[in-house]
Amino acid sequence: MLYLRTLLFNIGYYGTGIIAGSISVMIWPFVPYRYRWRLITLWNRFVMFWLRLTCQIRFKVIDHRKRIDHPVVVMAKHQSTWETMFLQYYMAPISTILKKELMRIPFFGWGLAALKPIAIDRSNRMQALKDVKAKGIERLQEGISVLIFPEGTRMPLGKVGTYYKSGADIACAAGVPVVPVAHNAAECWPHKHFLKYPGTITVVIGDAIDPAGWDRKRLTEEVKRWTEQQITDLPLARKDGIYSHDLAEKPITTER
Repeated sequence: MLYLRTLLFNIGYYGTGIIAGSISVMIWPFVPYRYRWRLITLWNRFVMFWLRLTCQIRFKVIDHRKRIDHPVVVMAKHQSTWETMFLQYYMAPISTILKKELMRIPFFGWGLAALKPIAIDRSNRMQALKDVKAKGIERLQEGISVLIFPEGTRMPLGKVGTYYKSGADIACAAGVPVVPVAHNAAECWPHKHFLKYPGTITVVIGDAIDPAGWDRKRLTEEVKRWTEQQITDLPLARKDGIYSHDLAEKPITTER
């Protein structure tokens, strides 16, 4: 049954992705960005719905943020494809820092390009760091939040990578808050695995951290400490009990 459910999800996911990517190219020259991201991220919302319908994967959000009416730097754990889909609409408008190769993927890459991401060439590390900072500040000045995965790549469950300072560097330079995000999406949607496992993904969004008084190293370390502690404390995601934890219940603000 898992194979059948996952196959059905993939048919809808890739099929509608082709349609969404094609539409994004057609509207790009004619629709301003402030309307374009709303249209394009309707596909992200559909994917969340389709994932729940076919694979029985829901999500719940614990959002500790106080009201913020200006852009921020979102620093999120990267485990799966799920969080990229979710955060692009939940935290929108947002510009994602990603590797340049993703822009070359037909349809999917076209949709990404229409959302004004910050694409970097990882073959030239020094230039990539300069581009990330300059373009990140530019996006924030345009009123667009910036999404960065500080470990630079997807990390397997239970693994902690090096938290790079680029996100904190952008926040400190632009004088905007950092919002950390923790989740356990890989329990239900493992990276490079075909199967999707039923369950409820928990996402914890921390309160914004004002960069005033922090240097980029200390700010990055604080984001790492908070994120990894939250992940350790997250409740069970998968229904089959894999990766379970004995934890106290926490108040949930959003469930879908």
